[in-house]
Amino acid sequence: MNARRAAGAVLGTAVLLCLLAAVAVTSLSVRVDGTSMTPTLQSGDRVLVAPGSAGEARRFDVVLLRVTGKDALLVKRVIGLPGDRVAVVSTPDRPFEVLLQERGKGPVQRVVAPQWTAQALRTGACCAPDGTRSARPELRTVPEGAFFYLGDNPDLSDDSRVYGWGDLGRVEGRVGLRAFPVSVAPGLGNRPGLERWPGPGP
Repeated sequence: MNARRAAGAVLGTAVLLCLLAAVAVTSLSVRVDGTSMTPTLQSGDRVLVAPGSAGEARRFDVVLLRVTGKDALLVKRVIGLPGDRVAVVSTPDRPFEVLLQERGKGPVQRVVAPQWTAQALRTGACCAPDGTRSARPELRTVPEGAFFYLGDNPDLSDDSRVYGWGDLGRVEGRVGLRAFPVSVAPGLGNRPGLERWPGPGP
């Protein structure tokens, strides 16, 4: 085989592998629709689920889940786990402060997520006993087998504040990587943290 044929064979193999990879990404990935997770995920992005992660939720992970009465697959961020106490406090100066008391014990902490600060402009409180919006802020305990979830774009997200507690049994998987577009880093980033809440508890 001369050099030209060898180069052609290598090129052909590379093209075939690229095509197979594209087909695999399309068939195995899930397309993000809507803006509830911007800037972390954009509408049209495709994400891959971590194998074996169905029914699993870890704090601050992004997961795929289904809610009762809605056929669409939601992409949301886990905030509170079973036994945690959660609330959303809103004031004109701070319209979206998410509070968390891990396992219902110890200090109340504030969830720190820069993406919320840049986008959350609407006021509203949480939570009612079922995890939905309430007339005033109230720390509520996440029940066994459930979790509290939000979108990274809270003003445009239908999440626990609308649907109530998420069901761990309806989590279809944890988002592991962004598969498309290839021009964007595959990692999700924007992972929240926790800091001591300086204000009075709700």
